[in-house]
Amino acid sequence: DGFVSFVLEQLDAVGPLTSKRMFGGVGLYADDLFFAPISRDVLYLKADDRTRGAMKKAGARPFQPYPNRQRGKGTTQYYSVPAAILEDGDALLTWAKQSIAIAQGARLKGSRSRTKTTPRRR
Repeated sequence: DGFVSFVLEQLDAVGPLTSKRMFGGVGLYADDLFFAPISRDVLYLKADDRTRGAMKKAGARPFQPYPNRQRGKGTTQYYSVPAAILEDGDALLTWAKQSIAIAQGARLKGSRSRTKTTPRRR
């Protein structure tokens, strides 16, 4: 709970966030949009092809919800926030805003792919 409070305090400038318990960890939401899990006192942020490389270069590691079962394989959707970024308020806000934007883009992309179009009849 202390780590979650710390993260929420660090991300205060992002805007209103909600934390919800989930699967033994905590999920962070911006306007009901899930963008970050916290597990075992590690913050993970949503990544995509544009941000993944920079995150890895900074020392981020893929989220492993079940490390014993996955044998070193993690999800490439969420990456850990290295201590240097976590302690640098400006860098953390940049990473978090990118993560929220990625989550928003994924939501929009998902809603477009679920929308059915009916061919016009002439």
